Order: sequence, then C-alpha cells, then structure tokens
Amino acid sequence: MEIKTHSKIDQSLCGEPVIQEQGRSKVRLVCTPNMEADESGLVHGGFIFGLADYAAMLAVNEPNVVLAAAESQFLKPTRVTDELIAKANDTTPTQRKHLVQVEVFCKDELVFTGMFTCFVTKQHVLADS
Repeated sequence: MEIKTHSKIDQSLCGEPVIQEQGRSKVRLVCTPNMEADESGLVHGGFIFGLADYAAMLAVNEPNVVLAAAESQFLKPTRVTDELIAKANDTTPTQRKHLVQVEVFCKDELVFTGMFTCFVTKQHVLADS
C-alpha cells in the first residue's frame, strides 16, 4: 500500500515502516547512540514516543492526519542498540476522529503503550499560515 503521510520524516529517528495496511502498521526502530540520554545507554523517551506517533500516523495513512492527543505509558527502559517494533491499530477507521492503539516491543517485551487521538483535516494544518 502507498504511504500517503509524513513523506519527509527522518526514518532513522522515527522508524522504518515494515507493514503499512489500511488501519494498521508496523514500524521498526534501531536505537542509536544519538538517542542516548545518559552514560548508561538509556534512550530518551521522546524517540520511543516519536516511533509510536509515526506508527499511528501510518495506520491512518491520510495526507492531512494530525495528532490531537495521546495517553501513553512507558513500561520498561530502552537502551542503545535495542531494536523496537511499534504495532499500531486504528480502532475507528471510518471516522474523522481516529483512535489508534499503539504498542512498542523490544524483543517480546512490551515497553510502551498508548492511545493516540488523530484527526484527518480537510486541508494541511499549515495551509493558512
């Protein structure tokens, strides 16, 4: 399926699509040293959130999809060299307001979960700026 959204995203920071189908996506991210928050190798949570957000956008896959809100939980720490897989499922695919459930795994362990509220706008949010 053709990816219709976020065409200029830096996939080295937000993940590489593995599966993109109507209403769902799977995105892979390898955590690199530039994501490190401290000397222990802990990855900053913003990169994990970015991965989950990108997976949610791909599950909706509309050119003008935007994030309105998110409820999320970081369940386990992530380290440099970890490979993360985000799985997103649009639970309301026929509506203008999309609720997208996202889970991020490291190996078989759930490290993040979130519900992303996304809207598809009639025009790009920056169209009148």
